[in-house]
Amino acid sequence: MPLLECGCAQPAFSGPSGSPSVSVLFAREDSIYKLMANVDVWDAQRDARNFAGGMPVVAHPPCRAWGCLRHQAKPIAGEKDLAPWAVEQVRRCGGVLEHPAGSTLWPTLGLPEPGQTDLAGGWTLEIEQYHWGHRAAKKTRLYIVGITPAELPPMPRRDGKPTHVVTNGHGFRKGDPRFRSRVTDREREATPLALAQWLVNVARLCGENTEVSD
Repeated sequence: MPLLECGCAQPAFSGPSGSPSVSVLFAREDSIYKLMANVDVWDAQRDARNFAGGMPVVAHPPCRAWGCLRHQAKPIAGEKDLAPWAVEQVRRCGGVLEHPAGSTLWPTLGLPEPGQTDLAGGWTLEIEQYHWGHRAAKKTRLYIVGITPAELPPMPRRDGKPTHVVTNGHGFRKGDPRFRSRVTDREREATPLALAQWLVNVARLCGENTEVSD
């Protein structure tokens, strides 16, 4: 199933009179979110740090300084500070932050583990992006503020197994039935369309329950 052409489980939300209803922070320049109606998208050129609030957010802050390979990463100056800043926006405006399952953002900031809730009312959900159309197994953590687990939109369940991996081969050689090809760098970083629309819908629901500040 192609990453950007998979079916979507949830429709994108349209705000009143066509106005944006959700802001997406730290999107790729070629982000799928830019094809969605009434979504306010902040890529590197626009600079999400200029976001003033006023609507719930879906935040995808850079993760290489926080991930499992962070010791090999070469983030630019100030890049690591963007993820904590994004957490503040989720708490201030309501919404959801997405980071890899192994992100050290959780222990560093004391974010709640799955099954726990913090003083901001935030909680953590672990998902597998394969169920939203990703070709690889890609475990992801979501930090959510504004709704309870019971209020989440329905989540898809996809049969079968991933055909690809995010990192090279997992030690298996070609010809080994356990070998899986690596996805492209773009596909590794991009968000499946179905997941992007689901996250926008989650943020919309969070905004309905949060006093969004300007």
